Amino acid sequence: MIELAQIRVVAAKEFRDRIRNRWVIAVSVIFTLFALAIAYFGAAQQGEVGFRSIEVTIASLVSLVIYLIPLIALILGYDAIVGERERGSLDLLLSMPITRLELLLGKFSGLSAALACATLAGFGLAGLLLAGRIDSGALYHYLGFMLSAILLGMVFLSLAVMVSVMAKDRARASGAAIAVWFLFVLVYDLGLLGALVLSGGGFGEDLFPLLLLLNPADIFRILNIFSMEDLKVFYGLATVFPASLSNPWLLGSMMVAWIVMPLTVALWRFK
Repeated sequence: MIELAQIRVVAAKEFRDRIRNRWVIAVSVIFTLFALAIAYFGAAQQGEVGFRSIEVTIASLVSLVIYLIPLIALILGYDAIVGERERGSLDLLLSMPITRLELLLGKFSGLSAALACATLAGFGLAGLLLAGRIDSGALYHYLGFMLSAILLGMVFLSLAVMVSVMAKDRARASGAAIAVWFLFVLVYDLGLLGALVLSGGGFGEDLFPLLLLLNPADIFRILNIFSMEDLKVFYGLATVFPASLSNPWLLGSMMVAWIVMPLTVALWRFK
């Protein structure tokens, strides 16, 4: 039987630690500055500056988030367990009336809350400053973007916790976390693109969209871009990704599955 009170205690401690060291404030400021800069200069390559549309802003923010949030999440969570082990506090924690599952969920929940607060505060403040230029439909897309950014952060926090459980020390955990970032953010898409080019476009026309769904960063990109027709055409997704797989509930469910699976592996290894 899972004791929610135990999970809350661990989560609250993790969250307070991030607030105390001003981590949440720093990340919120970074997100706000980037969001405002992108909203104003996002169309600079077309020779224009100033806020143009929420579609252009979200498209630029999606590219930023795919690189930034996974890296922040992995740095935030890579030493969640292995750090306690190296400090000698893990045995003390496990000697208390708390199970390994409760400890993992508490760590993950506290870190997720800190990252979610930073994401909402940063992008939310930028959204408030742009509110006068955004209609209700655009506001709906922007809120969806913030929610999906939080889910993406939770996916990579889950991967970070898994790495932290499996690693023997913090040095190896940090190396593995960087490797995970490179794999999902850089290498995976380059590999798919290379296979597509080498096959002359004939590489698994039906398989290619499914392979995109095996990368949480690609799911995040599709979730935000496929909801807006202009961006879908601009990015060329309409020609390579079927509409049947673009249902927001399906994509959101896959993001949740990406959160659950690494935590399940982490719990199995932790036991």
